[in-house]
This record gives sequence, C-alpha cells and structure tokens, in this order.
Amino acid sequence: MAEDLNVEKWDLELEANGRDHHTADLCRERLVVRRGQYFRLTLHFQGRSYEASVDRLTFSVSTGPAPSQEAGTKARFPLSDAVEEGAWTASVLDQQDSELSLQLIAPAHAPIGLYRLSMEASTGYQGSSFLLGNFTLLFNPWCPADAVYLDSEEERQEYVLAQQGFVYQGSAKYIHGIPWNFGQFEDEILDTCLKLLDINPKYLKNSGRDCSRRSSPVYVGRVVSAMVNCNDDQGVLLGRWDNNYADGVSPMFWIGSVDILRRWKNYGFQKVKYGQCWVFAAVACTVLRCLGIPTRVVTNYNSAHDSNSNLLIEYFRNEFGEFEGNKSEMIWNFHCWVESWMTRPDLQPGYEGWQALDPTPQEKSEGTYCCGPVPVRAIKEGDLSTKYDAPFVFAEVNADVVEWIRQEDGSMHKSINNSMMVGQKISTKSVGRDQREDITHNYKYPEGSPEEREAFRKANNLNKLAAKEETGVAMRIRVARSMKMGSDFDVFAHITNNTAENHACRLLLCARTVSSNGTLGPVCSSKNLLDLSLEPHSENSISLPILYENYCDYLTESNLIKVRGLLIEPAADTYLLAERDIYLENPEIKIRILGEPKKNRKLVAEVSLQNPLAEPLEGCTVTVEGAGLTETQKTVDIPDPVEAGQEVKVRVDLLPVQVGLHKLVVNFDSNKLKAVKGYRNVIIGPP
Repeated sequence: MAEDLNVEKWDLELEANGRDHHTADLCRERLVVRRGQYFRLTLHFQGRSYEASVDRLTFSVSTGPAPSQEAGTKARFPLSDAVEEGAWTASVLDQQDSELSLQLIAPAHAPIGLYRLSMEASTGYQGSSFLLGNFTLLFNPWCPADAVYLDSEEERQEYVLAQQGFVYQGSAKYIHGIPWNFGQFEDEILDTCLKLLDINPKYLKNSGRDCSRRSSPVYVGRVVSAMVNCNDDQGVLLGRWDNNYADGVSPMFWIGSVDILRRWKNYGFQKVKYGQCWVFAAVACTVLRCLGIPTRVVTNYNSAHDSNSNLLIEYFRNEFGEFEGNKSEMIWNFHCWVESWMTRPDLQPGYEGWQALDPTPQEKSEGTYCCGPVPVRAIKEGDLSTKYDAPFVFAEVNADVVEWIRQEDGSMHKSINNSMMVGQKISTKSVGRDQREDITHNYKYPEGSPEEREAFRKANNLNKLAAKEETGVAMRIRVARSMKMGSDFDVFAHITNNTAENHACRLLLCARTVSSNGTLGPVCSSKNLLDLSLEPHSENSISLPILYENYCDYLTESNLIKVRGLLIEPAADTYLLAERDIYLENPEIKIRILGEPKKNRKLVAEVSLQNPLAEPLEGCTVTVEGAGLTETQKTVDIPDPVEAGQEVKVRVDLLPVQVGLHKLVVNFDSNKLKAVKGYRNVIIGPP
C-alpha cells in the first residue's frame, strides 16, 4: 500500500496570479483573483510524489460566516481533468518530481468576497487536511461569462484599473474638471471595501443571504450606493451643504477617496465629515472599481431634485424675482452620480450596459437612502417602471421648470424662463485621455425629435409636450470671456425686441453667491431699472458690475455666482426670467518633478502658486496624494502671510512604488482662496 501523501508546503503564486488577474497591486501579500478565470497553486510533497492513480485531492472553498452549498457560498470539488462549466474546478497544469502545479477556477457567477481555501489529501482510507489560506474573489470584466464583462481593453483600463481621473464641476457654460485620486488598489482599500459590505444592514439582518447575493453586481451596486452615505447605517460619509464645516473637512478640500476610506476605517467606521455629491460619487467609484465593477463618475448640469415624482419643479418668487419659502425641490447647478457596467437579467433584454447609481442621500428607495442601479437606456426611453428608481433619475435630466411670480396683491403670474434647461452637458472623463466626454445623448434623444416626444409620452411628462410660449422679447445673461477669482468684472443682460412695437419695461438684475446644490447666498450686486424702453427691432445690453470686495466673503468653495434678470412689462402683464451661473477661475497650480522618475527612487514635487488677490492669504496649506507615487496623503503648511501677488513654492518628497503612468493630485487651501486643485502626470520607469 502506498505511503501517505505528505504536503510539505504550498505556493499561492501571488506574482503570476496577480499579473494574470490584473490584481498585481493587491497581490503583494495575499491572493486576490477574479471569478471565471483560472488561478495557479503549486503543492510541494515530501517523501513521494503525487500519483493520480492512488491519491485523491479534494478542495473546499467557503465565504461568509454561514457558508452553504445551496446558497453558493460553499463548494467541495476534486482534482479532476473533467471541466464542469459553471462550477468550481481544479485540474493539473504540470508535474515535476515532487512539485505539482494546479489550476483552480471559480464560476463566473460565484459570490465575490473573502474565501477560505482548504484541501484534503487521501490515499486509500488514510487522509489529512490542510488549510491553504484565504483568498479574495472579485468580479471579472475580462471574462465573457461574467455579468460585468466589458469587451474593450481600453475601457477596462479606464473604468476598472485607472486609479486617477477627473470629476466635473463648475456650470453648464463653464465646465471645470477637478483631478481625483480614486486609489482603489492602495493599501487597506480592498479590506475597507469588504468591510463596507460586511456592515451593511442587509448583512447584519441575514449574513448568509447577503453573502449569497454578492454574486450579483446589481445587488452589490445597490448596497454600495446605500453604504457610501451614512443616513441609514454605519456608512462612510455625512453630507453637508450649509458652508459650516469647522468640525470636519470641507467637501471641496478632498482630492481623493483613499484618505476618506482610511479615516472611516481608522475611526472605527464612524461617519467622515463631510461630503457632497461629487465626493459621494467618487468614493462609490473607488469601491466599485476595487470590487471589479467597471464604473465612471458622471456630472449632470442643471440637475433637478424632484421629490414627488411629478416631473415638475415649481419655483415661487416674489415680485423682485427672489425665491419664497423653503425649497425641497430644487435645480442643482450640477449633480454627480456614477454609472456601472453590468447585465440586467432581472429586466427585459436591451437594458444591459451602463447603469446609473446615485449614492448622494436625496430620497429613500425601498426605505433606504440609495438610488439605482437603473439602466441609462431606460431613462432615454422614458421607461419609468424599470428598477430601480427610474422616475427620480429621469426627472434629474428631464424635469420641466415652471416659475411663478407672486405680486403684492397675492396674484400669481407665470413667467417665461428659457435659460433654465434641466439636464445639460452630462459629462464624464474620456477613455485614456485627460479630456471630457459628453454623454448627454445616452440619456436623452435630440431636443424636439420624434423619439424625444415619444419618451416624454411614455414617461407621462406632459409639461414637456406642451408647446413653449414664444415671445417677441427675449433676454439672456452674457459674460466676459473668463472671470478670474479676485477680479472685478461686468455681466450683461442682453435684451432683444423682435417686434414692431415699443415695450415699456422694468428690469431687475441681481447677482448672488450660490452653492453647487442651488442654495443662494447674499446679494453681491443688484440693479433696478424702473423705466427701460425697448425700441422696435432693437437690442439692448445692460451691465451689472460685480466687485471682488462684495463677493469675497460670501463665495462658497464651488466658486459660483448666480446672475438673475427679471424683465417685467406691466402693460402686458408679462414676466421674463433669465439666469446664468458664473464660475470664477482659480489660479493655476504649477508642478515640477525633480529627480529621475524610477520605481523605488526618491523624487521631489515642487508645487507653486501665485496669490491672485489684492490682499494677503493666511493659513495656507498644500496637500498632495497620488496612487503609486506616495503611500499617504502629505500636507505642507506655508508660513503666514502670503502677500498679494506673491508666488509660493513648496517641495514634497515622493517615493514611487509602481511602474507606469500616475497622477499627482494637489490641493491648495487658505482663508481667502479655497480648494484650488492641480495635477501632474508622472511616468515612472523600472528601477
């Protein structure tokens, strides 16, 4: 009888598996592989070699606290040459003397998460078992059988592997991209993402069912959408929009997700203060990319928050055009969410592909503050019965806006506002380039097209189907070419009278600071022309000067000023509104890289910025981070004061640990000049 098979040691082949599974950055000290793809394992025997005719090797895998074969969270499978589709299998790759090379594969629909791997070796009736260790299983966009399969390698590089990118802010007329360090493969991030799944309320209620459902990216996406905000659970971020951030970090200050997720983990999974829409979306993007789901951050300009699903945002204003009452329904200057790529076996065919997920806490969905996933295609078609939360997302890009002016006597008058179009310039970062891609066409048919009207009919968006009122008098707000932070500038109400009559009007112009969600600050400039005469077939341009001394103390960190014009013609009882959001450009941050950019060789980043204001700056700090360039976020304090016009320079040490293209992301902050962003691409060569 053959002597017992004695396993001396085993090798989980971290380097080879990390390379093959696109998890090299995660596989330095542990095994991280993707489902639906073979991974390697080498066994070393002592005494005698493995003999297929007498020895039996059986493997066991399990995930979660209560694994079961019925739930798909446990499997037992022998070493065999027979490959069974859709099942865990193990087969021989090679045998050299006492060394046996094996390949194992998880089915492409296996639940993701942390697994235990053990093996039983038996000869005849004798046997012994070995705990080979733990491994983490991720979704696999490279596997055609996986629900997240993406067939373009360029897109997989961007939406799964890229650790840096851009998030778009500003206004529809001045789109501003800020660099962001997603850092999904940085130290501790994968563990933090798995912990996020393990403390979600569905897991706490029924861990076995939750772990089983982690096979579905639809389910995981919905859990992540809920867990990035902390409104119902031990989620990551607390939202705040009132400009009072003294007991936390201003949302504009963040330059990456890594610092946020590490803070959450290090403080015992207590909520991190504070986030706004782009922070929620960027952190969700990090978590979903880390787990293997292709994801991108998108920004929608003039985004509607429709809380009662009637696809209508009604604004009530007083006779001066100012808002009355508390507004739960608003138009946000911009709003960010994420799209994730997956199949939708729970829906009709044609709804696979990009799905919108919104982690910003706005409205409850099935009792929880989360939103999506909903197919972007369903939004375009006006198919509002589609899971999940189609009416809310449809309204974000399509709601109609009706403006009412309340006169002194209490009577209500409808005003015409052709400047407020909801759902414009929907933006995301281009694949493989540091440029913006406009994806509005994925959400909406061309304006006025038969397809658009059909989508509105299907969505019962009756207001949009009504004919627009045309007037012979039109007004829009025009601005100078670029408006720099710290400068004085003029804006103009441009009024055209296309009729053959004279119109006696009153014009009210007003400029107020505004935050990204549409909340207005104090007035920083206004003009009231009681008797404006519009000659037949004429054009008029009326200027409104906006001075730094009037906006400097009230500008929020989004750098936005809303200019509003209200043109009243008393004789005809007509009201014409025009609005425009103005983004003030921050000064440029310049970054030089000193030294030879090679792996494991020290580099220095020299960061410089000129104070553009006519007054000194105090409390200046420079913060840098960049996946592959520096392990932790670094902050440098600059001595007070930085005088008007003065250039400041700081140097920050870097230690690149990964070969390839990386972005160094920089944030400059001070008492008067806040959250100025910059970045520099750095190509790191081999040592």
